[in-house]
Amino acid sequence: MARPNTSEVRNLSDADINEKIDGLRRELFQLRFEQATRQLANTHRFKEARIKLAQLLTVQSERQRSTAS
Repeated sequence: MARPNTSEVRNLSDADINEKIDGLRRELFQLRFEQATRQLANTHRFKEARIKLAQLLTVQSERQRSTAS
C-alpha cells in the first residue's frame, strides 16, 4: 500500500483523519498481536502503518494549533 502524500492528507476532512487514525491504531494493535503469536509474515507493515499514523497525527495537530491561535 502506497503512502499518501502529505498534501493528500491535508485535503481530508477532520472526521476522515480521525477515522483513519483509529483504523491505523487498530491495525498496529493487530500487527503486534500477530507478531506475538508468530503469525506475522510481513514485518514491514509496522513501518508503513507507523509512518501513515505519524502523517495523520501531524496534520491533526497542525489543525488544532491553527484553530487555537
